[in-house]
This record gives sequence, structure tokens and C-alpha cells, in this order.
Amino acid sequence: MTKKPKNRFLLIIVIIFSLVVTGMMKPVYSQSPKRDSTFHPYHINYWVTGGIIIVGIPATLIGAPLITNKSKLTIAEIQTLNRNDLNPIDRWALNLDPSKMSYYANVSDITLTGIILLPALDLFDHNIRQDGLDIALMYAETQIIVNNIYLYSPFGPLFQNRYRPAVYYDALGTSGARMTAWNRSSFYSGHVAAAAAATFFTAKVFCDYNPELGDKKYLLYGAATIVPLIEGYLRMKALDHFPSDILVGFGVGALCGILIPEFHRIKIENVSMGLYSSYEGTGISLKWNPDFLK
Repeated sequence: MTKKPKNRFLLIIVIIFSLVVTGMMKPVYSQSPKRDSTFHPYHINYWVTGGIIIVGIPATLIGAPLITNKSKLTIAEIQTLNRNDLNPIDRWALNLDPSKMSYYANVSDITLTGIILLPALDLFDHNIRQDGLDIALMYAETQIIVNNIYLYSPFGPLFQNRYRPAVYYDALGTSGARMTAWNRSSFYSGHVAAAAAATFFTAKVFCDYNPELGDKKYLLYGAATIVPLIEGYLRMKALDHFPSDILVGFGVGALCGILIPEFHRIKIENVSMGLYSSYEGTGISLKWNPDFLK
């Protein structure tokens, strides 16, 4: 069980680089109408995006094992637990069947694999596929940022030691499933964060390439909401997370899935810096074209 976090992060890295390779392929098929080939809503700075990816991968692989390096739970800690200390919503996670926790953990891992692959669906749209490499790199950047926020932010498991729901189940006795150091990392759900980043990224990219959708885009965002919440439900059934852990993970992933593509709509060329000198003094000038979004 201690290898679980590292394996998940390795899986995400393998998948996103598979999508990068897919994105490098020339468009060969599409059912969508071709738009003007000059339409490119995103602007990728390969040095910046590549730098984030190159630095983010080893940071992820270094940080993942640190989660399991916490001390194991003690019997004394378990004896002091009080279910009434939890809020009413989080207590939902304390009325489940502990005998099925391993089953749901495996199902949630398999489900996450499929969810992370969802952005590949965007590549069936010719207008998106023509920029396939840029989209794949942007998605790799998104997932790596999500992973590192989870690992290194002050509200992630490296700094938070919230017990997982499994710790509260007396039926598990003092088995490894209850006492492992992994059970100090309930807050927040990394699975749900990765899933939400994938689904909202998929919806965001499709909508940006198809602005004619209008208000119909909210149907896509609605679907993007449902999928990670299903993943969250499976994580709760696995006794790995409370509802509040799931909601925070959902929020982090959804924001990254929307905001990172949005940032890439900014044309850096429209922001310029330089030195100036006058009788009043010397300094740095910054010029910004407010029409930077296209």
C-alpha cells in the first residue's frame, strides 16, 4: 500500500506523455467542419511550458514517496478518536462497508485512468487536432501543476495530517489497513483533483475552439462536473476520503483545468518591457496591450 501514491503519479505521467505523442500526429480524420487554419486560441511558450514539465516531473516523483514517510498510527491515537468531532456531512463516510474498501480502491484507480485519457477526445475535432501537440503539452502542464499543488501546497497531505475514514472503523481492528502511515493523508483528494482537471480541461478546450456553442457549453461543463464527483464517490466508498476532501480536490482540479488553458490565451508578445532614462530618473517600462485575448 505504501507504493500506491508513487504508482498513481507514474501512471499520470505515462498517460499524459502518450497524449503528447498522439498530439504530434497529423490530423487524418474528423467529423467536424474545418475552420480557418489561422484560428489558434492558445499561445504556447515552449520554453515556459517545457520548463514546467521538465521541473515538475522529478518534483512529483520526489514528493510522492514523502506522503508515505509519515509515522504509522498508534493504538493510543485510535483510542482517542471521536466520530462526533466530525461535521455531519463528513460522517457520511463513516457508515459504509469496510469489507469492500479494497474493491472500491481498485475501481477508483481504474476509473481515474480512463478519466485522465478524456482530453484525447478533443483531438477528434479537426480544429483542435491541428494544434494537437500544443494541446497535449498544455494538458501535461495542467496535470503536473495539479500534482505538485497536491504534493507541496500547505493544504496538501505533506502538511496536513487528517486521518482517513478507514481509521474510524473498529471493524478493521489494528490491521495494516487501519494503522498505515497512508491513513494520515486524507486531505485532500488527489484522485478527484486529477479527474476534475481532466474533465474541465476537456470541456474548456472544446468550448474555446467552438465558440458557436454559446450557452450549450454549460452542458459540457455540467458533464465535466459529474465525472470527477463519481470518482470522489468511489474514493469515499474506498474509505480513503471524506466528502470535504473530495470537494476541495474537485475545486483545485476544476480551477486548474479552466484557468491554465485560459492563461494560454494570453499573447505574451503583447506585453513588452524595457529600460527608460529621463531627467527624472531611470527605470523599467512595461507596456500592455489590453486586447491580448483573442
